[in-house]
Amino acid sequence: MDEVGRISGIWRYPVKSMAGQRVTTAEVGKLGLHADRTWAVRDLEKNATTSAKRLAGLLLCTARYALPPPPEAGPGHAPEVVIEFPDGSEISSSDPGVHAALSSYLDRDVELRPLPPIQDRDQYRGTMAGPADLHQYFGLDDDEPLPDLSMFPVKKLAELSRYITPVGSYVDAYPVHVVTEQTLRTMAGLTPGSDFDVRRFRPTILVDATTDSDHPETDWCGGTLHAPLAAVKPLLPTVRCVMPSHPQPELSRDRQITRSIAAHTNHCLGVYGTVVRGGELREGDPLAFVPSDRSILAATAGAGARQVKRLLMKAGTTAISRSVKLRQN
Repeated sequence: MDEVGRISGIWRYPVKSMAGQRVTTAEVGKLGLHADRTWAVRDLEKNATTSAKRLAGLLLCTARYALPPPPEAGPGHAPEVVIEFPDGSEISSSDPGVHAALSSYLDRDVELRPLPPIQDRDQYRGTMAGPADLHQYFGLDDDEPLPDLSMFPVKKLAELSRYITPVGSYVDAYPVHVVTEQTLRTMAGLTPGSDFDVRRFRPTILVDATTDSDHPETDWCGGTLHAPLAAVKPLLPTVRCVMPSHPQPELSRDRQITRSIAAHTNHCLGVYGTVVRGGELREGDPLAFVPSDRSILAATAGAGARQVKRLLMKAGTTAISRSVKLRQN
């Protein structure tokens, strides 16, 4: 195994779409980082979990656990969290007034909801996004094409067509998100005047890679990154929505960030992944890389599968548009 870098940062986000906590060590398992996103804000009008894609003000709030999360923290067991608003005021998830406080701040009727038990699948469902929603998510004009999502496995696309978030988690798609310092420097060099601060991209882990690649994490897709006590598998590039351009604590609004990612990396920055060996990740851990052992035949088959998925995506978009029209009528 060749060493390709070291972990230079680890983040946990107690509340979906709010600023998180940088930690020096964390346990990881099949659901990702322990106690990551055990809370989320639910839009009562839409009866669905929401995020900063719809309510950008969430990004200006910060969240921390009142006490270190216990081992059972996760679906059905959300530890007490303390939310800080931009004006410095704080409120606990245990305070009955937390829902009213969030609704007042967001000017929207919402509730703070704990991560439901895995068996309570209905709580993970929500309103299907329409084409207009998707253009808004990605910061695109109505006449601009949507990003190519055909890289996602068919199984994942089917899951995300049924649920707002994967069952058992409040992440958008996959439990792990990896970004390298090299990618951030590359994009900053291509976008003079913009601050590609890592906090804009909300990674699970930040890696200081030793390779010469401009985007090392993309080169790792399909292989496995081994830390001394755990291992993660980068799967596919992270398709970026408009969120990194929104203001966050100490970071101002910058639409050029989204535009630059769209222009130079086809809307992608960082990679999604899964945990293949549970254990502990520590800041400073060396990472060794084992590439995929897929054959050329398998790679060729994968290219054919991508064409099939593009057709499915096109059909899905048509179905979404039809369902929106039916609801409006």
